Amino acid sequence: QLQFVESGGGLVQPGASLRLSCAVSGLTSEYHAIAWFRQAPGKEREGVSCVVTDDGSTYYAASVKGRFTIARDNAENTVYLQMNSLKPEDTGVYYCTADKQIYRLCSRWTSLGSWGQGTQVTVSS
Repeated sequence: QLQFVESGGGLVQPGASLRLSCAVSGLTSEYHAIAWFRQAPGKEREGVSCVVTDDGSTYYAASVKGRFTIARDNAENTVYLQMNSLKPEDTGVYYCTADKQIYRLCSRWTSLGSWGQGTQVTVSS
């Protein structure tokens, strides 16, 4: 069973950095991409960053490109999201998910896979 456990969120000031972790279990070779999404209060969940499991290719939403970096540690079955230069608009609950189709997850930002419980990130002065 595919499961995700996110951690690393917290309250930080604008301009600070955070590193989120997503521990993945039950991932089979059918799944070709893992992604981070976020959901701000009163808004729909949106895709943030995606990594292709086969070759490590990465994708980013325009709003985070240049500030966030996604990385996968295959040995630890963990996906990280390094977030730098955080802004108040980065506030939200951050979730992990995976999908069998790269295009669906990394370009259309749609997942048919399961989701973790999320970790709260709050950027405020």
